Amino acid sequence: MRRSTFGLVALLCFGLVAAGCAKKEMVKPEEAVPPAVAPQPTTPVKPVVPPVKEEPIAAQPIPEVPVKTETLQPATALDTVTATLDRIFFDFDSFVLSQAARDILSKNAEYLLKKQPNARLLIEGHCDERGSDEYNLALGEKRAKAARDYLVTLGVAANRLSIISYGEEKPLDPGHTEEAWAKNRRAEFLIVK
Repeated sequence: MRRSTFGLVALLCFGLVAAGCAKKEMVKPEEAVPPAVAPQPTTPVKPVVPPVKEEPIAAQPIPEVPVKTETLQPATALDTVTATLDRIFFDFDSFVLSQAARDILSKNAEYLLKKQPNARLLIEGHCDERGSDEYNLALGEKRAKAARDYLVTLGVAANRLSIISYGEEKPLDPGHTEEAWAKNRRAEFLIVK
């Protein structure tokens, strides 16, 4: 029995040792994880805005100025001399400056350079009632540009001159005759500042 007891004890010890030395699962030490980088606050990017161009005078409402038979009074009474800027006339369906128109523009330029050196001028292009609205607006613009360009060649600074076309909208003579139409094919000059 002793043997059996001893065998039993040996078996128990072996079992205990086997049970006590059970295979342990190896746990890997946690690997070092780099700390999460918090997003840096960004400063808002200001959008690049291109410089704003000044609106030409023609885009602003222009006060009405009383019209005389052949001259316009200036919109400002800065000096005591009554200023007159003569209008010019054009042939039918044309924006070419006649010699008479060039002579008038020379007088107007001389007045602007000597008497109103800082004044701004609005040049209005007008047409007679014949032709479509779109055509007359384009022709009125060409007439105003022709007058402006000639004034620039005479020494008036281009930045003092603005143009607008009224087409057939503002007739000088509301008649429906060749004589009335001839009066309506014109460029008017208005001192605005």
